Amino acid sequence: MLKTDLRELHVSATTDRSTFLSTLPATPKDRTAALAIVGVSSILFAVAVPFAGISLLPVPAFVASYQSALVVADIVTAVLLLSQFAVLRTSALLVLATGYLFTAAAAVVHALTFPGLFSPTGLLGANQQTTVWLYMIWHGGFPLCVLAYAWLKEADGGARITGSASKAIYASVVGVVTIMIVLTWIVTAQHDLLPVLLRDGGYTQIMIGVVSFVWSLSFAALVSLWFRRPHSVIDVWLMVVMCAWLFDIALSAIVNVARFDLGFYAGRVYGLCAATFVLAVLLIENVRLQAHTLGLVGRLRQQSALDRDYYGKRLALYGAVVESANDAIITKTLDGVITGWNKAAEHLFGYAAAEAIGQPIDIIVPEDRKAEVRGILNRVGGNETIAQHETVRIRKDGRRVDVVLNVSPLKSANGQIIGASKIAHDITEEKQAREKLRREVEERQRIFETSQDLILVTDGFGNFIQVSPSVKTILGLNPEDMIGHSATEFIHPDDLQKTRDEMRAARRGAVKRSFEARYYHYDGHEVTLNWMGTWSEPVKRHFFIGRDLTEKQAAEAQFRHVQKMDSIGQLTGGVAHDFNNVLTVITGTIGILADAVADRPELAAITKLIDDAAERGAQLTKHLLAFARKQPLQPREIDVNALTLEAAKLLHPTLGEQITIMPQLTEDAWPALIDPGQLSTAILNLALNARDAMPDGGTLVLETRNIFLDDGYASMNPDVVAGNYVMIAVSDTGSGIPPELMDRVFDPFFTTKEVGKGTGLGLSMVFGFVKQSGGHIKIYSEEGHGTSVKIYLPRSSGVQETEFEALQNAPVTGGHEKILIVEDDALVRQYVVTQIKSLGYTALEAANAAEALVIIDADKDIDLLFTDVIMPGNMNGRQLADEAARRRPDLKTLFTSGYTENAIVHHGRLDSGVLLLAKPYRKSELAKMLRTALAG
Repeated sequence: MLKTDLRELHVSATTDRSTFLSTLPATPKDRTAALAIVGVSSILFAVAVPFAGISLLPVPAFVASYQSALVVADIVTAVLLLSQFAVLRTSALLVLATGYLFTAAAAVVHALTFPGLFSPTGLLGANQQTTVWLYMIWHGGFPLCVLAYAWLKEADGGARITGSASKAIYASVVGVVTIMIVLTWIVTAQHDLLPVLLRDGGYTQIMIGVVSFVWSLSFAALVSLWFRRPHSVIDVWLMVVMCAWLFDIALSAIVNVARFDLGFYAGRVYGLCAATFVLAVLLIENVRLQAHTLGLVGRLRQQSALDRDYYGKRLALYGAVVESANDAIITKTLDGVITGWNKAAEHLFGYAAAEAIGQPIDIIVPEDRKAEVRGILNRVGGNETIAQHETVRIRKDGRRVDVVLNVSPLKSANGQIIGASKIAHDITEEKQAREKLRREVEERQRIFETSQDLILVTDGFGNFIQVSPSVKTILGLNPEDMIGHSATEFIHPDDLQKTRDEMRAARRGAVKRSFEARYYHYDGHEVTLNWMGTWSEPVKRHFFIGRDLTEKQAAEAQFRHVQKMDSIGQLTGGVAHDFNNVLTVITGTIGILADAVADRPELAAITKLIDDAAERGAQLTKHLLAFARKQPLQPREIDVNALTLEAAKLLHPTLGEQITIMPQLTEDAWPALIDPGQLSTAILNLALNARDAMPDGGTLVLETRNIFLDDGYASMNPDVVAGNYVMIAVSDTGSGIPPELMDRVFDPFFTTKEVGKGTGLGLSMVFGFVKQSGGHIKIYSEEGHGTSVKIYLPRSSGVQETEFEALQNAPVTGGHEKILIVEDDALVRQYVVTQIKSLGYTALEAANAAEALVIIDADKDIDLLFTDVIMPGNMNGRQLADEAARRRPDLKTLFTSGYTENAIVHHGRLDSGVLLLAKPYRKSELAKMLRTALAG
C-alpha cells in the first residue's frame, strides 16, 4: 500500500438545496412558510371583501406598472423553469413553464388593450369587452397548465421528453405566441361574436358564469396539487400561488363592482403576489445554490491543489518503483516504438535506456517472433490485456532469454489507447529448472512404471498411496486393488509386527532399513520380499522398494539340492570305493575257500551263501558308484533309436501284458556319445518304476527327440549347459508323484515302495549316470495323471547339421498379437512371459483357470490362449480351453506340458491334431508354435 503524509480534504456532498425544486422533496420548513403566507393572505382577503365595492380614484399607471411587473416576473419564472427542464427534460416541467409564458403573453396583450392606458379605447382595435375576455382567458389558461402539471408529475419528475430539449422549448414559445395571437384576434376583430360580460359598468349573468368557471378551474388545480403526493418544493409554492390566484379572481371579478374599486386594486395585488411566489423561491434557491457552488468550487480548488501534490508524489514514487523493479518495465506506442525503459530492462536485454528509447521493439525480438509482437500490439490496441504470455526475446549480445510478458493498454487522460505497457520477467533459469524437474519426474515415473521390483508409497497410517505396476507380476494384483487400502490387508500376520517396527524406526530417523516380509499373492500363496524402506518427513510418506525373493530362494534351494546331491555322491562314492576294496578281498578269497571245502557239502553251502552276498554287495556298490558318478563308463557313439527299440523288446516280458509299450521315435534323432549298457539299465530302471506306478495296467511311452536347451532354460537349471541334446522320455499313465516328494526322488535309498520291494537306488543311479555323462534329467509329474522322466544326453560331436537342426537355427519370427499365458508354476510363468515379450507380443498372465477366465471376459483383444494342460484346481487346461472357446469362439489355443506330445495324446487328455508345445522348449520352437497357432 502506498502511504503518504498528504491530508485528504473531504468536500461536502449534501444536496439539501442543490437539487432541482421540481424533484426536491418539500421539508416541514417549506410547508410552514407556505402555510404562513396563505394564512396572512386569507386574513387580508377576509378584511378586504366587505370593502371591495368602494370606488377609488382611477390610476391607469397602476395597471401599466402592475402588468409590467407581472410580465417580467412570469417571464423570469418561465426562463428558470425552462432551464431546469433543459436538464430534467420532464413533460410536467415544460407544461408549467408554458403556463407562465402564457400568463406573461396574456398580461402583455391585456395591457395593450386596456382602455385609457395607451389609448382611450385600447390598442389592437379593442372595445369595452376585450380586456374582460382577455382577463378570463388569462386567468383560466394558467390553472389549466397547473392541472396538466399536477397530473403529469411523479416522484422523480414524471415522463421525460425523448427528443431535443431546445426544440421542445422553441415549440412551447411558438405555441404560446400563436395561441395568444389567435385569442387576441378573436377578442378584438371578432368581439361581436362573443357574449357580453360587462354592461353599464356592471357584470352580466354570463360574466358571473364565466368567472365562476374560471374560479373553479383554479380551485381544481389547487386540489389536484394537494392530492398528487409526494410534494416537491415547487408543488408547495404552486399551491400558495393558486391560493393567491383564487383571491385575485374573487376580488377582481366576483365581489368588486367596477374597475378601479378596492377589489380591482386588491385583486391585482394578489395576482402580482401569485406571480412572484415561485419566482422568489427559485431565486432564493438559485442564490443558495450559487453560494454553495462557490464554496464547493473553493473546496475543489483546494482539493485539486492537494491532489496535484499527492499525485506528484505518487508519480515520483511510482517512478522510483519502476526504476527499482526487478522485472523489466517497457512502454511503447501502438506501432512498436519504445517510449519507456527501466533499469531492469537495461539489465535483462543489455541496452541502455538512451539506446532503446525511440527504437522499434524489434531490437529485442527474434526474427521468428516478430509476427507475434504485431499480433500482441493489435490485441492491445483493441483494449485487450495479455497476461502470463511465455515467449523468447533476444539480448544485445545475441543471447536468447525466456520471458513471461504481461501487456496492458496505455491510455491517455481521456481514455484513448495511445500505447502499451509491458512487464517482462526473466524465466530462463526457472524454465531450465522446470525442464530439469520435468525430466526428473519423467525419469522417476518411468523407473516407477518399469521397475521389476515392487515400489510402494504409504501414508503415516500405512494406507497405500501409490503402487507400481510390477505388483501385477509379483503379487498378481492391480495397483488399484491396493491403493486406498491398509497394508495390513496384504501382509502375512506373522510379519505384520516386524513391518510396523520398521516403519516406526524409519519415522525416528533410521534410513534405508532392510527387512523381509511376506505378502499374500492374489491366488493365496505367500511371496517373500526383501524391503528397503525410508520415511519422508516433509511429505509424511513411507517409501518402500520390495524385491521378490521367490526366484532367489528357489535358486538357492536348487543349489543346496545340487550341493546335497554332490555331498551325498562324494560320501556314497567313498563308501562304495572302500567297500569294493573289502569285496575284492572277499570275492578273491571265497574261490580259494570254495575249493578247500568242496568235499564238505555243509561248508560248501555256506561258502555259496557268502559268494552270493558278495555278488549282491558288488551290485550295490556298482549302483552307489553310478550315483556318485564314479563308475567306469565306456561311452561310444550310439543310435539312441536302435537302443530304445531294443530296450522296448526286452521290457515286454518284464512289464507284463497289462502294460502297453508305445515307442515314439524321431526319425532323424541325433547320435549320442554314451555308455550303451548304462543307458539300457537306466531305461530299464525307469520302466520298472513306471510299472510299479501302474498296478492296474496302463501305457508306457518311450520317445526320442532332438532338443536345444537355451540360455533361458539353463538360467532356471544351474546344472545345465545350453546346447544340443538328444532327449529320451519315459512316460507313464500311473499314479504320479506327490508334489512334496519331488525334491527327494533322486536321493539314494529313498523309496515309496513297501519294505523289501526296492532299495531306493534306481532313480539315484539313473541321476548319477546321466550327470556323469554330461547330461540332464527332469521329472514332470501330476498326481493322479502320470509321470514323464526326460533324459537329455549331449549330442555326439563331429556330425553334419541335420535338417531339424537347420530348422531350429532359422531366424526367430515374432509378432504383435496379445497372448494370455496360464501356468501354475510362478518361475516357469515368469520365464515364458519374458520370452513372449521378447518376441514382440503383448503378454498377459494367470496362475490358474479361474484367473484366466476373468481376464478373457475383461479383455476382448486377446488373440491366443497359451495354457498348461495339467493344473491344480477344478479346471485343467483342456477344460479351460473348452470354456474359453464357448465364451470367445474366435480365440485360438496352444497347449504346453511337461509330458511329450505323444504321451499326452495317447493318455487321452488332448484330441489328435491339437497343438501342443512340450516342455522344455527353445525360443525358436516357441516362436514357431506361436505363429502356427495364431495362423491356424
